[in-house]
Amino acid sequence: MFESLTGRLQDVFQRLRKRGVLREADVDEVLREIRLALLEADVHYKVVKDFIARVRERAVGAEVTQALSPAQQVIKIVHEELVATLGEPGRLELRGPAPYVLMLVGLQGSGKTTTVAKLARHLKERGHLPLMVAADTYRPAAVAQLEVLGRQLNLPVYSEGGQADPPAICGRGVREARRRGYDTVVLDTAGRLQVDEEMMAELEDVIRQAHPVEVLLVADAMTGQEAVHIADGFHRRLGLTGLILTKVDGDARGGAAISMRAMTGVPIKFLGAGEKADALEVFHPDRLASRILGMGDVLTLIERAEAAFDQEQARRMEEKIRRAEFDLGDFLEQLQQVRRMGPISQILDMVPGMGKLAGAMAPGEAEQQLRRVEAIILSMTPQERRNPRILNASRKRRIARGSGTSVQEVNALLSQFRQMQRMMKRLGRQAGRGRGLRGLLG
Repeated sequence: MFESLTGRLQDVFQRLRKRGVLREADVDEVLREIRLALLEADVHYKVVKDFIARVRERAVGAEVTQALSPAQQVIKIVHEELVATLGEPGRLELRGPAPYVLMLVGLQGSGKTTTVAKLARHLKERGHLPLMVAADTYRPAAVAQLEVLGRQLNLPVYSEGGQADPPAICGRGVREARRRGYDTVVLDTAGRLQVDEEMMAELEDVIRQAHPVEVLLVADAMTGQEAVHIADGFHRRLGLTGLILTKVDGDARGGAAISMRAMTGVPIKFLGAGEKADALEVFHPDRLASRILGMGDVLTLIERAEAAFDQEQARRMEEKIRRAEFDLGDFLEQLQQVRRMGPISQILDMVPGMGKLAGAMAPGEAEQQLRRVEAIILSMTPQERRNPRILNASRKRRIARGSGTSVQEVNALLSQFRQMQRMMKRLGRQAGRGRGLRGLLG
């Protein structure tokens, strides 16, 4: 989402690093570039004005002039002030007697129903027993959509069809959760405009009947500054406790994420970064600030890897590397686990220094390349995967036809795999001499 902003800021910082001593005029020049970059990214002008003022106050003081590396100190200040603008990390406040009710509101088309399912899955993974309540009786097939998601994720859904009164559905859903022993309830309400008096009154009625501990606005990050006005309208009527920004993996300029906390005072609690059920990230302002500034996000990358990679499979893979038995079947397994971590462009964006490479790729280019590699390996027989040396010209032609690729692409993959095998053998020999693979790789 922040490719354009990140690119502009990295260019500014690159020029900054070339200067050994920073004068006040240099700082002003840098801040002008940062101001333009933020405004182009659709950050609210009031937020930009306050942000630039805070950075300038610190950057022209002794904090920078006495630093060994003034340029790095300015970058550090920008990072810290960006974290401050994004606000404290928002956490769900599950307090009082169970069941804890979480009410999701927002405009139609913001991804609210999908987010209800993602949030329920998130709660289940953390030991809760969630019940989803289908109270969007206005949008055609909204109830059916939530029921389908519930079956896919093995999560219970309370629904009464499309004719009942939404506040009454929510009240009965909460009572049903209490009766059946569920400790959390996630309410899916109908999308509406914040200026729609009748629909907003209905949400107020839901609050009176369901007594939610959290009222979360699901906002589309691609709506730019309009998202700030939407959040402000909902907050004044309903008293929002948190924000969930969706579609942050899209081509939005990212200003909404930076503006919303500062303009509304409502904390961001989650980011939705894709359509899959696991594409919901807990919001960490320091991590997001690092990604915006092109510094990567190693902690989120590690968390995704831990969730995607099977520990027993990793142990077996380590043994294969030790014995120099790593084959194309193992390579395919590793490839599939990497793909479970999310789009490759997102993963590269989290690796420090790789953001520009991710931005230079055409949309979906990396994923297409991985799919081609996967198709080539899947077109091989188990024997060919274990021993690619038996692949003669006719076998390669068959594999190319089966995978929809060319013989040249098959040969390129085999060449790359041979290089990988040689590296794995060296690792295995070094591990055998007592150093251990985890020590070598860590």
